[in-house]
Amino acid sequence: MIDAALIIALASYYTVMFITPGPNNAMLTISGLKFGFKRSLPHISGISLGHALQVSLICTGLGFILIQNPQFQIVLKWMCFFYLIYLAYKMIGSIKDYKKEKGRPLKIYEAALFQWINPKAWTIAITVASGFMPLEEELWVAVIFTGLMSSFVSFPCISLWALFGSLIKNLISNTLLKKIFEYFFAILLISTGVYLILN
Repeated sequence: MIDAALIIALASYYTVMFITPGPNNAMLTISGLKFGFKRSLPHISGISLGHALQVSLICTGLGFILIQNPQFQIVLKWMCFFYLIYLAYKMIGSIKDYKKEKGRPLKIYEAALFQWINPKAWTIAITVASGFMPLEEELWVAVIFTGLMSSFVSFPCISLWALFGSLIKNLISNTLLKKIFEYFFAILLISTGVYLILN
């Protein structure tokens, strides 16, 4: 049954998972830094919408297929690992010319598609399907509930990272700080990938 206790519990879980560091938030910080908060809004929206769809599909049965076929999970892990290594490589030096109009922020569909190889997004979706889905409700009600809650909570949480990036522009004029930020986020992405493979 969908009641206040379930809403608070699910909102709390989503908040902790969405506001803590991960691939999405590392990318949003750099996007906010390079392109500003306003231009990063499609990236933010893509993450929220993409993850809501992912949660909805997991809750309707995709999660069961993945659990029954672990070989798909292994392929997914390695795809994500190599993509995170690539992102880490691109991160080094990416802040160098942040004031120049170079590159572009991710579009909505690009950010949404990234969720399908994002291990943290899969973890959240599968946990929600197994631990927070209101089984007493009709399936379509439960799916809409978990999906909408994902969007409502994720948007403000991940927005903070893009906002943070846009606010630290003045600090990045220092060469040492630029390198520290670049390597910090590169190491964060690599660590996420390594953790994914080892677990």
